[in-house]
Formats: sequence, structure tokens, C-alpha cells
Amino acid sequence: MKKQLLALAVFALATGSALAQSGDTLAKIKASGSVTLGVRESSGALGYTLGDGKYVGFHTEMGERILADVQKKLGLARLDLKFQPVTSQNRIPLVTNGTVDLECGSTTNNAARQKDVDFAVTTYVEEVRIAVKAGSGINSIKDLNGKTVATTTGTTSVQTLRRHERAGGVDFKEVYGKDHADSFLLLESGRADAFVMDGSILAGNISKAKNPADFKIVGEVLSVEPIACMLRKHDAAFKKAVDDSIKRQIADGSLAKLYDKWFMQPIPPNNVKVGLPMSAATKEAWAHPNDKPMEDYARK
Repeated sequence: MKKQLLALAVFALATGSALAQSGDTLAKIKASGSVTLGVRESSGALGYTLGDGKYVGFHTEMGERILADVQKKLGLARLDLKFQPVTSQNRIPLVTNGTVDLECGSTTNNAARQKDVDFAVTTYVEEVRIAVKAGSGINSIKDLNGKTVATTTGTTSVQTLRRHERAGGVDFKEVYGKDHADSFLLLESGRADAFVMDGSILAGNISKAKNPADFKIVGEVLSVEPIACMLRKHDAAFKKAVDDSIKRQIADGSLAKLYDKWFMQPIPPNNVKVGLPMSAATKEAWAHPNDKPMEDYARK
């Protein structure tokens, strides 16, 4: 009996893996009765952890709602939702190899990534900015000359900074954190003079600092980037299910309420407001849902 059960378990695992690789995530979810959501641990109000396996945030909760809609679509009485924390370095491999079925964190939809994965419709349009200590005297890109700038391994923020038209002749040293919390710690501890990253991530980490007033977000907008949930390529049925859920959340107003909850109201663990009103670009993305990459935004 034990051998039979083991054989069945191995078969189920192999079948689930094969379905994931063949691009039929809905069939994989229905066969296994489980789904894995990729989440972030320190991506500001978009997604972060409270510890003890508790993951929260705007994109995390939105992802949970998407998968609840998928459960209804598949007619499943029960769906085992698993959370898999991902980093900037491993998020794409974990989606492509079938470990994560849907990643809703802080991933920019760009042309390079579209070669490996697909993206749902854009749900947040990000502005890359610079965070510094309030008394640093740094107010723009030119003030970074001779300074140390932190960013997170696996992201493109420093490259974006270097490409900015106002960065000509500005020489700075780069240091890297293993995740966004680590990068912010580099700034907080004085090992870096600035932290370059998505504005929502900067604001979220500042809101969780011991003294949020000690930090500020400054300078020019370095780039505008569409943030979206990520899924495996060539899985049209699953992408449609994800997109349909997002469009439903936009249409019935629940996504706007979710945004208000995470960006405009006090959030755990410190009950401090992030205070980022919805941008015109995000409103536009919701009004006309699309999965266009960052490069299309740059041409506008």
C-alpha cells in the first residue's frame, strides 16, 4: 500500500510539473488542488512580510483575489494557496520552472523579460526615484557625484540612473543589497548615501523605519515602469483568467479600495501611512487595461 501511495504521489508531482511546463496552469491547479503565489518580502506597500509566513500588501492581496476567482472558475470547493517568497534574482526562474504559478510582487514588465515570461495587465505604474537621509543635502542626480548609491541585486535601477540625461559627469560608487530591506539598511546605517529604487518601495521602507522623518524621496523621476503580475509564457487560458479577474476588480471598484487600504491608510506593522496617491499613469492603465512593456511608456 505504501509503495502504491508513493507511486501515486510521484505520478501526481510529475503530472503537475509536466502540465506547468506545457503551459496549462489551469489544468495543473485543478489536478493538484493547489496553487503557488510568488510574493515579495520587502517591496514596500506592493508586497512585504510581517514574519511567521504572513505576506501582505497591495499586490499580494490582489494576487489572492485573482486566485480566488480562478478557484471559482475551475469549480473547486477548496484551493490550497501556497506562498513562495521570491527575490529580484530568482523570480523569473521560479516562474519558468513551475515552482511559482503567479508572481504578484514588484516586477517591471519590459521587453527583455517578455522573452521568458508573460505579464498580466498593468496594475501599478511606478516611478523610479532616489531616497536619502533628510539632512544629506542631496536633492538631485548631480548631488550624487562622489557618493555611494545603493540598489538591489537583480534590479535595473542604477543602470537607469546612469542612463539618465542629467547623470553626465556624475561619478558615484555602487553597493548592492540582497533585497530591498537590505538596500534600505545600507542607507539607514550610513553605508550608502542614497537608495535608488521604485518610489513605492522607497516610501514603504521609509514608513517602516524607526524614524520615517529622517528620510526623504528626492530628485528627478528616473524612469516610468509598468508593474504587473508575472506568469509562464504561452498559457493563454491562464493569462485570460488572471486578466479577467483584474479587470473585474477594476470595474467593481474593489481594486481602488485595495489601493487606498495599502497606500493611503495606516498599514502594519507600525500603522504608518505610505501616503502615495494613485498616479495619473496608474489611473490610465486601469482605464485602458493593457500588458504593454516599459519601452512603450518610454516612447510616450
